[in-house]
Amino acid sequence: MRNIDEKEYEKYVKQVTPTHCLPVNMLKAFFTGGLICLAGQFIINTAQALGADIADARTWCSVLLILISVILTGLGIYPKIGKFGGAGSLVPITGFANSVAASAIEFRAEGQVFGIGCKIFTIAGPVILYGIMSAWALGLIYYICKLLGVIA
Repeated sequence: MRNIDEKEYEKYVKQVTPTHCLPVNMLKAFFTGGLICLAGQFIINTAQALGADIADARTWCSVLLILISVILTGLGIYPKIGKFGGAGSLVPITGFANSVAASAIEFRAEGQVFGIGCKIFTIAGPVILYGIMSAWALGLIYYICKLLGVIA
């Protein structure tokens, strides 16, 4: 086995380690997340202009953003958006929909039940579980605080 001296190794590590510019990554994430939010606001405004109340308009916004992100994931476009925008594309509801759809697409060759049916919850399962558990715990804390008169 060949011995590599420390300076050669450091040079090699610098050469193969990807470099990241934090301000540029933050700007890309802000731009990407902003465009997703802009699309959501457009959907809400359009739904309201068509006669929906604000609650229904927000529901349509969520449903359509999820649908669009799943379609873009199926077409292989959303992963490119994610690579460019980083957290700006992962944090909104579209990022969650992308991760669920990507799991289903990845394991579709294993069949409907053992592939898609089981693996689709690889990402969604923990999010749903901890979302429900934390909502329950916070609800219990709120209820106890109301009983004790801490919250009016």
